Formats: sequence, structure tokens, C-alpha cells
Amino acid sequence: MDIGLVLSLSAAGLALGVIEGIKPGPLLTMVIRETLSGGLRAGIWTAAAPIFTDGPLVIVSLIAASWVSTQPTILIAISILGAGYLLKMGLECFTIEPPSPDLAEIDVSDSFKRGVLTNLLNPNVYIFWFLIGGPLMASAADKEPLAPVAYALTFLISIIIVKSLIAVAFDRTRGNLSHRTYKLFLSLCGVAMIIFAGGFTFQAYDLYQAL
Repeated sequence: MDIGLVLSLSAAGLALGVIEGIKPGPLLTMVIRETLSGGLRAGIWTAAAPIFTDGPLVIVSLIAASWVSTQPTILIAISILGAGYLLKMGLECFTIEPPSPDLAEIDVSDSFKRGVLTNLLNPNVYIFWFLIGGPLMASAADKEPLAPVAYALTFLISIIIVKSLIAVAFDRTRGNLSHRTYKLFLSLCGVAMIIFAGGFTFQAYDLYQAL
């Protein structure tokens, strides 16, 4: 076993996971949105979405990275679908009311589903794994089969932990927010989602122009 290669890819996965965890994006915005509207459990369930979205992509990207990079129509379709979904969720942010005081009775399954759907419809996730993560793991797999596994696990664990900690931070401050401030935060989430939707639309247009 090449311990050095395993550790180096683990360090790369940890660093990229932390960066992706704190980087503003649709999933982070959704984590904040669900935390503010449904409590900490809803936020953490949303933060766990990468396990069920990025996980399968890790395997697929090892096999199909080179093919997907030559098929921009796939990313165009994902971008358009993602733009529509984010626009819908963004507009809903302007009508969400403060959650019930008894958050224990809130069903968080919908929060998890929204987190998974948000990540599945984010073209940047596919770009990352097919153009960056996949080739990186493939280059190390020939030398040490465990290295790609170490990279994927450290990346997924670190990104989930970071986003969960952000959910904890917003949950702890939520009780101190006035109704007006609460609505302001959710409105900012809504604006951010609409901006991301516009970004996805422009990304689809750029890919279409390149055809």
C-alpha cells in the first residue's frame, strides 16, 4: 500500500471538502433556508445530501469522465432544470413564515429531498466530479486503488460536516431573530437562489454557444 499517496489524496479531499462546504452555492443556501424554516434537523438533513448525490457520481465519474466532458448537451439540460428549480425555491423564500415553536413535530424528510434535488440539478457538481475529481482519482487508481476511496470519503465527510456546522450556527442565532430579521434572511436566500438560477441559465447558454 502506498501510504503517502493515500494520505496526499485524503488531504486533497479534506481541503476541497472544506472549501466546497463554506463556498456560497445553491446547496449551502438551501441548508440555511431549511434551518431557518424547519430547525436544525432539517438543516442537517439537507447538508447530508452530498452522500446521496456525489456518492454515485464518484463511481460514475471514474468510468465516464472523458465521455461526459465531450457531451455538453447533458450539462445544458441539467443547467436548465436546475435554473427552473432554484427559481421556484427562491420565490418561495419570500412567502415562508417563521416555523412553529414545536420543531420536534416537523417532518424533515422534505428538507432532505429538497437538498438532494438541489444538488442533483446543480451542473457544477457534475463539472467538478467529471472534470476534476474523476480524473484526479483515476490518475491515482493505477498506483494505489485505495487512494481514490480515501479522497472521496474525506471530501464527502468534510463537506457535510462543514455545512452541518453552518446549520448549527444559524439555528443558534435563529431564536434571537425578530420576525422582520428572519424574513430578511430568508429573502436574501431567495435572492441568492434566483441569482444562482440566472447563473445556471447563462451557463447553459454558453454551453449552447460552444456547440
